[in-house]
Amino acid sequence: MNFLAGKKMNQNPVAASLELNASRQFTPWLFEQNLSLAFTTYQAGKLFFIGLQSSGQLSVFERTFERCMGLYAQDSSLYMSSLYQLWRFENILQPGQVHNNYDAVYLPQVSYVTGDLDIHDIALSNFQANNDLQHLTFVNTLFSCLAKVSQTHSFIPLWQPPFISKLAAEDRCHLNGLAIRDGQPRYVTAVSQSDMAEGWRDRRADGGCVIDVESNEILIRGLSMPHSPRWYKDKLWLLNSGTGDFGYLDLKRGSFEPVAFCPGYMRGCAFHGDFAIVGVSQPRHNKTFSGLPLDEKLFQKNAEPRCGLLVIDLKSGDIVHSLRMEGVVLELYDVVALPGVRRPMAIGFKSDEIRRMVTMGCSMT
Repeated sequence: MNFLAGKKMNQNPVAASLELNASRQFTPWLFEQNLSLAFTTYQAGKLFFIGLQSSGQLSVFERTFERCMGLYAQDSSLYMSSLYQLWRFENILQPGQVHNNYDAVYLPQVSYVTGDLDIHDIALSNFQANNDLQHLTFVNTLFSCLAKVSQTHSFIPLWQPPFISKLAAEDRCHLNGLAIRDGQPRYVTAVSQSDMAEGWRDRRADGGCVIDVESNEILIRGLSMPHSPRWYKDKLWLLNSGTGDFGYLDLKRGSFEPVAFCPGYMRGCAFHGDFAIVGVSQPRHNKTFSGLPLDEKLFQKNAEPRCGLLVIDLKSGDIVHSLRMEGVVLELYDVVALPGVRRPMAIGFKSDEIRRMVTMGCSMT
């Protein structure tokens, strides 16, 4: 894949091209926030890192992973789901170290082979009795449950929605989103409350719900393909993707409160300071994405859906910065913020570079 920020790579018409256009203040915002971003596109099979070069220009770095989706960042670790694996990457650079002008190098360290479970959101969490032990928890969309990784199996189920009568490889309700609160998996989103194979497809427009994992209570119904619930600053934020609305759930009233309309099919949400970073995609023209309220809203606003990242000011609800993508990348899934990192990169498997990346830990003396 060839790409340049703000320029389309058309010198080689055979090569796939990607054009990235940042809004005028996007790169100054990254600099001021001392922040970089990572996001996945399963449609193109790419993990992207967005940062700044020493010149202040945008830095774009990508690696290929088949059907990469969920992302989670904590300290020096980056977790990612792919077609049949869950990965843990570690930043092998110490503070102040640089490698080829990058100040973070994420090296694959651990992989769990799960099989193709259509894993969506992932997170580190404690779960009930194991409060002292963090483990990798994920949304097992194929089996309609929350699960954790295992040393000996594809997964260990942890919880299923109260309306799911059986754990079956049927994607019954399209469970997709996971929010961690106080270290525990607390809230999940589902496209419907269906209890039959792919029944969610018949309830896309208004069958979405948010479920409290702790109480099994359905906190709200009537959403349209909700995604990416996140607990941040004492609020449960989420994407009502089928309507294009970013907002939060008023837990006392049981209502969804829109904050900003986003011109695209939303998936992926991260927070930093007073800002939310939301991923938007161009909806596919098929039965999954067509006929949603988002179509009518875009028509009313005389707008076309776009693919990229939007930065939303939580105080005003304004979209203050954006990174727009055109070309081979049409859909995003997840995005994470990497605070304190200026210019990140990762090691992949397509070249022999990984052979020469050897690190040594401290021995016990």
